[in-house]
Amino acid sequence: MIMGRTSNHNYYEDFGVGEIYEHTRGKTITEMDNVAITNLVLNTAQGHFNEDQMEDREFGERIVYGGINLSMVCGLASEDISENAITELGYDEVRFSNPVFHGDTLYAESEVLSKRNSDERPDGGVVEFRVRGFNQDDEQVVGATKRVLLKKHEYYDDD
Repeated sequence: MIMGRTSNHNYYEDFGVGEIYEHTRGKTITEMDNVAITNLVLNTAQGHFNEDQMEDREFGERIVYGGINLSMVCGLASEDISENAITELGYDEVRFSNPVFHGDTLYAESEVLSKRNSDERPDGGVVEFRVRGFNQDDEQVVGATKRVLLKKHEYYDDD
């Protein structure tokens, strides 16, 4: 495992297929995170807001909206894998494998799945990552495949 990178070492050429990055930061999910962000995106599912109703359901309490979990995990990974992005190209194969609750702390890791030169941009290359998020008990809660167009050293070394 490689622990984090600085922005000087996360250009296209710096990533190797098969490398796994265990990102150093974590984020504890608060009730405010869940309620505020879920309201902002207009997700009014009772599972995120109605504690009374959720007491009698499978998990016994409200759960954090999956979109927040994915966003937080991708944010935790961004400093290491997409700080030098020209653009993010997409997310695929998003899976939510375990619920997240208020007070859980999320951590992230990323694996380099593939890389190739960009057909459209000589100053960049496409890197595909498998980004995974884990809670404080090391249970995976979310995973996704992320494609990023990253800067190449020869074009951007003076940034």
